[in-house]
Amino acid sequence: MAINTFREDEKIDHSINLNVLFRLLSYLKNYKKNVLFAMLLMLIAVTVNIINPYFIKIGIDEYISENNTRGLISLGGIMIVVNSLSMIASKKRINLMGVTSNKILMEIREALFNHIQKLSFSFFDSRPVGKILARITTDVNALTNFFTDSVTVVIPDIITLLAISGIMFWMNYQLALAAFVMLPLLMGGLAFIERTFSKKWQVFRKKNSNLNAYIHEDYSGIRVVQSFAKETETSHTFFDLGRQLNHAFTSAIRYANGFWSMVVLSWGLGTAVVFWAGVRLIERGEISIGVLVAFMGYITMFWRPVMNLTNFYNITVSNMTSAERIFEILDTPPGIVDEHNAKMLPPIQGQVSFQNVSFSYDREERVLDGVSFDVKQGETIALVGHTGAGKTTIINLLSRFYDLQEGKITIDGHDISKATMDSLRSQMAVMMQDTFLFSGTVKDNIRYGKPDASDEEIIHAAKVVNAHSFIMTLEMGYDTEINERGSKLSIGQRQLLALSRAVLNDPRILILDEATSSIDTETELLVQEGIEKLLKDRTSFVIAHRLSTIKKADRIMVIHDGKILETGSHDELLKNRSMYYKLFAAQFQFLTSS
Repeated sequence: MAINTFREDEKIDHSINLNVLFRLLSYLKNYKKNVLFAMLLMLIAVTVNIINPYFIKIGIDEYISENNTRGLISLGGIMIVVNSLSMIASKKRINLMGVTSNKILMEIREALFNHIQKLSFSFFDSRPVGKILARITTDVNALTNFFTDSVTVVIPDIITLLAISGIMFWMNYQLALAAFVMLPLLMGGLAFIERTFSKKWQVFRKKNSNLNAYIHEDYSGIRVVQSFAKETETSHTFFDLGRQLNHAFTSAIRYANGFWSMVVLSWGLGTAVVFWAGVRLIERGEISIGVLVAFMGYITMFWRPVMNLTNFYNITVSNMTSAERIFEILDTPPGIVDEHNAKMLPPIQGQVSFQNVSFSYDREERVLDGVSFDVKQGETIALVGHTGAGKTTIINLLSRFYDLQEGKITIDGHDISKATMDSLRSQMAVMMQDTFLFSGTVKDNIRYGKPDASDEEIIHAAKVVNAHSFIMTLEMGYDTEINERGSKLSIGQRQLLALSRAVLNDPRILILDEATSSIDTETELLVQEGIEKLLKDRTSFVIAHRLSTIKKADRIMVIHDGKILETGSHDELLKNRSMYYKLFAAQFQFLTSS
């Protein structure tokens, strides 16, 4: 697959989005007690760190200069005690915010997962699954340091900077001004680097998303890859995407190092300026040696928070892309939602009515154009027609996988657009052409639509569609583990399990979309017998290209170019010698010739 098939769906911005930043911080509101306790612990640690250099000044000027050993030992003891308390407080604060951060990430991940499940099919039609997975895993994980450091680093470091600045000016304003002389240089350098820095991290996240999407797609289609011997080509594509990711990461890191370099340079030059100015002030007798030593300690304590804040800024910029991508999905409204005054659909009988229904996936080319028909309770309707005629669209609209744009669909006289989706879909069963089985046991997969079903009900459902016999040949019978998609089972066996799942759900409306398309003739005879039992007294819609399977349908609707071209029983349509007759004759001729 060519690399350019991956749609670059993330826009590139050049700065931090403050709305996104404040939205992230709002998640801390639910953990106020933890945050407040962490801030209390933080104040203890910050206070101790700030007074340490002043303790040293006292030790030099009042005890060492006076040869007061006892006073120096007492001061040392006090410093050991308060620094031990500071160490305990810091450790507790980090652990507390680590736990809080993980809870917030789980909250975001759950909200994202639940929201994505509610999005309409159109959302998934336009996005590779790998990119969606990247939002839930990689992008959420990227926020770990942001939530931890926002309280454990940013707040204490800002307080430290303000406190130290005040202390330095209180001790000697001349040295304080010397300490800050490099700040304009630092701010100018950081502003220059920042113009490109955030963009680099956004490019990196985008390339990472592309790689995840490609890996998921390649492994999902591994049978096709191997059957066409395309391993080498896909490896080349993977290498190219990986190279792009590596280049994007290297470029981003280069700018991140630029931040660090500017801070280290300013730190070094600022320290040199303070030392030079301090020596001159000592020579003039304006300050003591203890003041200069304390200042050297404070200058180190001043620049370390600056470096920490710079690092946090790096993290914030890189995480901002992840946060924007997460909120982009969370802010995507579900295409199909219950109306404000939606009501529960009562137990249905199965009378279905399409009234002048029109629909378009792109709102330009109509897939259905003014379709109208009525279906009686317990009637079996077969939908036939060429690919793209609109057959699957009819059942998608009936199931409310999409909302129609014109017309009205009712069940037992109830407008389905005014009913809750759960009450509608819980009384229907849809078996698609692409049968999907989940990881778990055979029993779990059959029970999927009815979690409280007993083992006896599961076995009965399997027997109805003649799946019981093949299930009992499996190693563990109904307790046999199936991997994702049931790849160890034949296509026919997977469809039999899907039919069993539909039977167990006991729907009033049943939809079979090419449900027997991939079953061999012998298996099909068994399944058709089960389907006939399943269809009895249920309203059913059956889509089948194999026309021999729908001869017993009460009515056959021939769909052509989004309209119902003709309707009738199998025999009636053959007598008409119209489109259905041509379809059936062509298929019969193909089968007999083959």
